[in-house]
Amino acid sequence: MKLATYTLHGRTSTGIVVGDEIIDSGVAGTMIDLIRDWDQLKPDLEKRAAAGGGVPLTSVRLEAPVQRPGKIFAIGLNYADHIAESKMETPQRQVWFTKAQTSVNGPYDDIQIAKGTMTNDYEVELVAIIGKGGKHVSADDAAGAIFGYCVGNDVTERMWQHGGPQWSLGKSFDTHAPMGPWIVTADEVGDPHSLGLRCYVNGQQRQKSNTEHLVFNIWSQIEHLSIGMTLEPGDCLFTGTPGGVGAAMDPRQFLQIGDIVRCEIDGLGHIEGTMVAEG
Repeated sequence: MKLATYTLHGRTSTGIVVGDEIIDSGVAGTMIDLIRDWDQLKPDLEKRAAAGGGVPLTSVRLEAPVQRPGKIFAIGLNYADHIAESKMETPQRQVWFTKAQTSVNGPYDDIQIAKGTMTNDYEVELVAIIGKGGKHVSADDAAGAIFGYCVGNDVTERMWQHGGPQWSLGKSFDTHAPMGPWIVTADEVGDPHSLGLRCYVNGQQRQKSNTEHLVFNIWSQIEHLSIGMTLEPGDCLFTGTPGGVGAAMDPRQFLQIGDIVRCEIDGLGHIEGTMVAEG
């Protein structure tokens, strides 16, 4: 099932995407509420999807599927080609950082270049959305902790990222976590370790890889994080970006005002944003 958060006539709701239409879920609350109560809600949502009667996707504004995640974590240095271009060693332990809730952005919304910054970069990533979650989730049980997946762009301000020993500030600028266009539930995705992902800037392909090349797979990511914290419904995990980032090009190619950045993943759809100056 494809589940989206959308706004129509000033009202923001969750809905089921079927073909080129979106059908209101009838669920009070946000996507986090829907995820939390999924087992009880699923039969009715399946009936709604089968009945049809939605509105065209073109008539609504798609929002980030989870607009206010409790936690946003992202793993760094998790594709061999990105590690090589970064001139760093393959980490022996997983390298994690956070992105602020206020960095969340819609799938087709503008992406801001903050005042006084000049080194904005793109990073296409598969985002795992936590469902049941839990604490001390083993790798063998990790698949059951995930609700679904979507496309993400871990937009990064490189000077701020590398201005100190940790990366979170450079990863947390407003609008720098576009996600969407919807969540595809885990049962429809199947194995998330065989998905092609690509990023384009102004139509030029910059990144192309497959999640089969993850250094630390998604199950081990869940196991690692849940040692220290309880993973909750709607938490978002950015699972790593492949090689091809602008900072590693010669000469470097940072994002400029007017650039159009498109990220896509097989079976999940695409997101696309235009770089704009902060107002």
